[in-house]
Amino acid sequence: MSVESPNASPVWFVTGCSTGFGRELARAVLARGWRCVASARNKASLDDLAPEAGERLLRVSLDVTDAAQIDAAVAAAQKQFGAIDVLVNNAGYGYQSSIEEGEEREIRAQFDANAFGLFALTRAVLPGMRARRKGHVINITSVAGLAGFPGSGYYAASKQAIKQYILVPKETKGHEGNGGAERKRGGGRQGARL
Repeated sequence: MSVESPNASPVWFVTGCSTGFGRELARAVLARGWRCVASARNKASLDDLAPEAGERLLRVSLDVTDAAQIDAAVAAAQKQFGAIDVLVNNAGYGYQSSIEEGEEREIRAQFDANAFGLFALTRAVLPGMRARRKGHVINITSVAGLAGFPGSGYYAASKQAIKQYILVPKETKGHEGNGGAERKRGGGRQGARL
């Protein structure tokens, strides 16, 4: 178990690290010498991620739609590193369908992963950040949250939900540490600084 010290490198908690942006971000964090909690639904998909990182890398199983897994992953991160300094909500996926042909089960599953899972993980991490009065939450979203495209209405709606979710604290009086910046795939940025 690592012990947090004032000079310790920041701890990044990144979701959706099995492939793509999450995996590359985890590699970049580790390449800078920082500590990283890399998560994926299938922890085995992380076995080959930066073996040279040693104790600076904690691999965890995390399905962001599962509250028990969220609690376990956050607890493991806090046990290993003492704190989470940066949360990157990257996990999610796109469901393509015309509006009238969308299947209820698929629509709800996408919203659970893209929006409600992000909300739940953020709620689990924020108390520690608030207690330390520092931290960053970065939400990876999409330009589709600004303008949907044919066949992507439900995906666009899930990404717009994230955009609105992060903007509310920025406008709330008395809300500790707002930062309300945005970053979208394809341009822009979205996140909150505490």
